[in-house]
Amino acid sequence: MVIDFKDFNMNRLSVESDFEEKVQNFLNEWFSPSKTVAVQTSGSTGAPKIFQIEKKSMLSSAEMTCDFLKLKEGDSALLCLPVEYISGKMMMVRSISRKLRLIVKNPNSDPLEGVEEEFDFCAMSPLQVENSLEKIHLIRNLIIGGAQVSENLKQKIHGVGLENSLSKIYETYGMSETLSHIALKQIYPVAEEYFTVFDGIKISLDERRCLNITAPKLNPEIIQTNDLVELVAENKFKFTGRFDNVINSGGLKIHPEKLEDYVSKNLPNDVVFSAISDEKLGQKLIMIVEGEESDVLKLKIATLMTEIEVSWSKNHKPKEIFFLPKFPRIPNGKINRKELLNLLQP
Repeated sequence: MVIDFKDFNMNRLSVESDFEEKVQNFLNEWFSPSKTVAVQTSGSTGAPKIFQIEKKSMLSSAEMTCDFLKLKEGDSALLCLPVEYISGKMMMVRSISRKLRLIVKNPNSDPLEGVEEEFDFCAMSPLQVENSLEKIHLIRNLIIGGAQVSENLKQKIHGVGLENSLSKIYETYGMSETLSHIALKQIYPVAEEYFTVFDGIKISLDERRCLNITAPKLNPEIIQTNDLVELVAENKFKFTGRFDNVINSGGLKIHPEKLEDYVSKNLPNDVVFSAISDEKLGQKLIMIVEGEESDVLKLKIATLMTEIEVSWSKNHKPKEIFFLPKFPRIPNGKINRKELLNLLQP
């Protein structure tokens, strides 16, 4: 399905798949008299829920992204994300707002399979990018969201050979409550360290050093997150981890995301640092590795554990290491940490 919003006519839509029918249903909802749209959360930070969002707020969010990326009327965009969630809905709204030519492709883990044409704009999950590395040169502006982009994937992006392309690739920061993202951080060609928030959005820290977001055009309420950040300017910050993921092991506060970033630079497998109950320490630090256990993998991990002990301390080394063939994930591709721990229970 191709939808040209410069010359849009609902009656000309030809629906040939279940996903295209969902796209059509969203368009019917969008162009209805209702002032709101129903959005389902991903469930990454709690039980999934459905809430209503004002269309004018979604348009404000769309304009922020399009302005930041300098998208113009007639540019092409690829939709390859589920439209049940805010990520897919906002790709639709951006296309409507900026009058883009939208190519609709059924969401899967390899969205560029069989694709040869170029696009001005696309949004993908990290897993989709991982499976599309050989073709991401076809996308001029690529934003990656739904889950944190690992250091390993960033290295792969820089090593895939984009030097002669016009591609710019960004990691996003946001949530359903902020109508997709409110900040971008360039991954390629420049490897930026900090997210830059859009104009019209203010950020601050609470007493825990978690991020507060004031975005009146997107949400009338101040959004209190559980995301620990380093605020380096009034519009720039660095994400360091989730407050509710912090591990207290024998009085030592351990941020699992920092360890995961460090390990992922040198290990191709996805890893999660977590904790299980321990009578002596309260919480015992563990590492879970996605993939089959092997001598080669164990040797790489042993080297990394030595480096962790030198860089941090021996208490930052996991007390146990587990291997699982496949991690449980929620629909946006993010690892389901709670379910992962449940799988380790006897």
